[in-house]
Amino acid sequence: MTTKRFFLAFLIVSLILAGIVSYYASSDPDGLEKVAEDKGISAKEKDHSLKDSPFGDYGVKGVDDARLSGGLSGVIGVGVVLLAGGGLFWVVRRRGDTSGDS
Repeated sequence: MTTKRFFLAFLIVSLILAGIVSYYASSDPDGLEKVAEDKGISAKEKDHSLKDSPFGDYGVKGVDDARLSGGLSGVIGVGVVLLAGGGLFWVVRRRGDTSGDS
């Protein structure tokens, strides 16, 4: 398998997981949230400052369909992470390309 095919397959799987499979994730609280509820710690919690942002609460603001909103949020998140990671990789790779004699 070539490198390009590997990255294309990785991208497709990531988009499928983020856009489709994420809808079927459990909405029940995870272990940390459950313990916080049981011990009364969650009574002191406050909303974070970005809750009203365009991608707050695992959805896209303005999209009324919960399935579509969550899927779009996941796909956009995958894109942002891949762009940031790819950009960082590109910068680090370019810095290591010094072809001077040491």
